[in-house]
Amino acid sequence: MNEVTQVAAVSDAIFMTENIWIMISAMLVFIMGLGFACVEAGLVRAKCSANVAFKNIAVPAIGITMYALLGFGLMYPGTFNGILGFAGFGIGDWANPASFTAAYNGHFTLFSDWLFQAMFAATAATIVSGAVAERVKLHSFLIFTIVYVALVYPIVGSWTWGGGWLSTLGAHGFHDLAGSTLVHSVGGWAALAGVMILGPRIGKYVNGKVHAIPAHNIPLATIGVFMLWFGWWGFNAGSALNGDPKATSWILVTTNLAAVAGIITATLTSWIVSKKPDATMALNGCLAGLVAITAGADVVTPLSSWIIGAIAGVLVVGAVFMFDRLHLDDPVGALSVHLVNGVWGTLAVGIFDMTGDYSLGTQAVGVLAYAVPCFAAASLIFLGIKKTIGLRVTERQELRGLDQSEHGQEAYSGFQIFSNM
Repeated sequence: MNEVTQVAAVSDAIFMTENIWIMISAMLVFIMGLGFACVEAGLVRAKCSANVAFKNIAVPAIGITMYALLGFGLMYPGTFNGILGFAGFGIGDWANPASFTAAYNGHFTLFSDWLFQAMFAATAATIVSGAVAERVKLHSFLIFTIVYVALVYPIVGSWTWGGGWLSTLGAHGFHDLAGSTLVHSVGGWAALAGVMILGPRIGKYVNGKVHAIPAHNIPLATIGVFMLWFGWWGFNAGSALNGDPKATSWILVTTNLAAVAGIITATLTSWIVSKKPDATMALNGCLAGLVAITAGADVVTPLSSWIIGAIAGVLVVGAVFMFDRLHLDDPVGALSVHLVNGVWGTLAVGIFDMTGDYSLGTQAVGVLAYAVPCFAAASLIFLGIKKTIGLRVTERQELRGLDQSEHGQEAYSGFQIFSNM
């Protein structure tokens, strides 16, 4: 074997290895859907848990379909004006043999690229599901998901990941490795709009007082958090978009340090405030740390990642109490986890960046650039649905539970009799 042949063989092996890594990362992000389903189903009441489970299987089905039809072309339009572009319907130039060789981008194929990005699209809408749980009409929520994932998510995503105006802002552009803003805050702003327009669950706020509505299955929620934590390894490290040993291992370390820090500080904070350690706060502390590190896992030191996660753990507990005082009812803490800490993690890049490339000012502009259009677009979609086909179930349906009223079934068949005693 001559030298040229050897180099070609090595290049092919590297390409194949990196392509496998991206496919594995896509699978890890996919399994996060199971994590979301378990967390949300566990944190709502038993009478609504089948409804939440249904939404969590429907959302990726809708998200992946819309991303194949329209989203990919909107999010990665190629040469465009930096704000809006469209590369066409479908999954790119799949008929071109080069789309499946190193000629595509040197690291993985077109289909692997699409598959990885499609998993992210489905995740953004899943965030909204938990925040509006227990009182939103199923078909209304599904219509919202179709519009938001098909149009809003990919268009705003193109501003950074698609080479749009935010990618060139300032000296080195707005930085968001895996989506503290582009996924979590984009979903979080939509969740905030939904919560505000829907209103709280019946009995949550009475005479100005907050009445706790306990989660029905903490062990199930715990399983979900572990699944999300596991999937986050692909979510963040896969976003390096190559198999570079230093980049991927660095991201995995910073990601996990932020997660454990969030657990510790959320537990301590809730223990101090409530006099007892709250299991749900510990779970959301883990997720808060993961959301916060997602923007800068590749550009902060391990120590900084722990600090970012630790601050996230405190913020998530404070945010839960804050939203309750504002009478914004969020059954699973999605606003506190994904919105608040998506914003914090994005700003943290400008504070802790070890490369010196990214500024706090540019990161703040990026936060605002996503906050305004995402909240406005989600509000318009929700209000449009509310004024036409209706957004919220009736009082009778809500009290009965969405499992029975929307699906005609029980999550725990045979146990209904005990809940009426």
